[in-house]
Amino acid sequence: MSDVTRLLSQIEQGDPSAAEQLLPLVYDELRKLAAARLAQEKPGQTLQATALVHEAYLRLVDQDRPQEWDSRGHFFAAAAEAMRRILIQNVRRKKAHKRGGDWDRWQVDDAELPARGEELDLVALSDVLDLLAAHDPQAASLAKLRIFAGLSVDEAGAALGLPHTSAYRQWSYAQAWLRVKLRDVP
Repeated sequence: MSDVTRLLSQIEQGDPSAAEQLLPLVYDELRKLAAARLAQEKPGQTLQATALVHEAYLRLVDQDRPQEWDSRGHFFAAAAEAMRRILIQNVRRKKAHKRGGDWDRWQVDDAELPARGEELDLVALSDVLDLLAAHDPQAASLAKLRIFAGLSVDEAGAALGLPHTSAYRQWSYAQAWLRVKLRDVP
């Protein structure tokens, strides 16, 4: 009987220290299995092999629901199935409407808004900023400080009392919103 099989048997019998001893023995093989699974996923997968291994391992050696393992192979087959289920849950979560699964992602750069001194229809920009203010006053305020006062995102965020990450998130949102609305202006 291999060490892994012995430890799996001890886990079945409720020995809490056996789970701690098992991980170092199977970690490398689980990591390779996870890396192989993730290599088959579409680009843009944010789950990393280490996180996948840890989540699968926690599911496999859950003390509240002990499982019976016939052999080392049975354990690794169950690990592969656990990883598959985790990946499926991750994809379903990303596709959920509340997480923007049906939205198109756009990369927005500062270069997409007119640069200083460049010809700009100020009336159209003002009208679009008014629309943004009705929709999201904070994003509109940040955009006005960036565009008209020439403040950096950090400076504009500080002026509005926004945390660093919120200021950048608001600016990205305002840029995208303005770009779409200004594109529709004749």
